[in-house]
Amino acid sequence: MQHNFPASLRTSAAIAATLIATGALAGERDAQIRRGAFLVASGDCVTCHTPFRMGANGPEKDLARGLSGHPEDVKLPPPPKLDAAWNWAGSATMTAFVGPWGTSYAANLTPDRETGIGAWSEKEFIRAMRAGKHMGVARPIMPPMPWQAIGQLPDADLRALFAYLQSRPAVKNRVPDYVPPTGAAAGAAGSKSPS
Repeated sequence: MQHNFPASLRTSAAIAATLIATGALAGERDAQIRRGAFLVASGDCVTCHTPFRMGANGPEKDLARGLSGHPEDVKLPPPPKLDAAWNWAGSATMTAFVGPWGTSYAANLTPDRETGIGAWSEKEFIRAMRAGKHMGVARPIMPPMPWQAIGQLPDADLRALFAYLQSRPAVKNRVPDYVPPTGAAAGAAGSKSPS
């Protein structure tokens, strides 16, 4: 039996169905972002990707620059001499590191399209975490970034990480390029950072 409902009722039903579907999608997206926030917190991503600044009680994270990587305005002197017993070191900002791999800088993980990962697709992010290469195809992601461990997460968790990072405030901050170790072949490290 076919019902001939008035057009206004059909329109109202269509609007209601759309709102319910939109609400369900928003709820799923919120849950995904919450999962990503949990993963970022439990993985302690903030420690390397958010610079320290001197506060009233000593060094503290500069949350206004949260997840923006090594500050572009912090120019570091040459790194300390390292030997076999001490073979890596970190900057006072906790965003730059030197070791046998060269000098690496924590990347800008905010959704800034020019200097962060705002222009990355979810697929590129997942590929980068799985392959250990920027955008999944460029130069290797250098230590101490634990991409090997992060790359073991299920796709749903990597999507949640990406969703959370994309939900954060964009911070314009061009991180310095990776510097190969002294004496290394010029092309050994591949292309520039994602910023």
